[in-house]
Amino acid sequence: MKLSAALLVLSLAAPLGVVDGLQSPASAQQLTRTDLSAADAVSTAERLLKALETRDATSVFNLLAPDVRSNTTIPAVRQRLEAQRLRAGRVTGTTAGYATTTVDAVITGDQGEENLLMVLDNDGQLLAWKWSDRVVPIQATALEFAEDLAQGRWVAARSKFSLQFQQELKPGDLERKWSKLAKTSGGFVAVKDAVIAGQGGEQQLVLVSVAFTDVTTNLFVIFDESGRIINVDISRDFV
Repeated sequence: MKLSAALLVLSLAAPLGVVDGLQSPASAQQLTRTDLSAADAVSTAERLLKALETRDATSVFNLLAPDVRSNTTIPAVRQRLEAQRLRAGRVTGTTAGYATTTVDAVITGDQGEENLLMVLDNDGQLLAWKWSDRVVPIQATALEFAEDLAQGRWVAARSKFSLQFQQELKPGDLERKWSKLAKTSGGFVAVKDAVIAGQGGEQQLVLVSVAFTDVTTNLFVIFDESGRIINVDISRDFV
């Protein structure tokens, strides 16, 4: 399936992994496993790592999803690559989810060896990436929210919502949606990481990678300007 274009607005003119221009809440993910094979995911990730190492802005640009490419330029990508000075990288793992694939890698740069997380769409093109060891406030909130869900802390999870969203989504709604997701996916294993996919403006989007026994998938958590959650997409199947 194709994700909403609003989820794909990635600008490499900003710090790597930061996306500007989110216009509307993300449409809910369908409960459909990605068609992207592990081999294809690794192939894309390795090409991206090689392009980062050689600072090949054109190759990085061509690996972005079409709607992502439309919001940046090759010179903007080149500027970021020159600033980062990345030297080497390797893929350490890949997990298929619902409509997305998460790829873990290790890369060496100015700060030494760091973990890099990439999110690929169903066609094997780049949606978002981040340095896994660098956490900002909305990422931390999104991770805490996912942990609250995993531990059954429904009221604590809901307390991170804006007042209006708390009126729309009750603790019982959260419990029902999460429980169905966990059951369908073979049981919760771990909250892996969070990637900022939309930052700035009235809405900010964070993708939270969550591992279950049968699948690793991304929750879509949308924040307002003040850092309160105003929408959560688990799956439209989980009503």
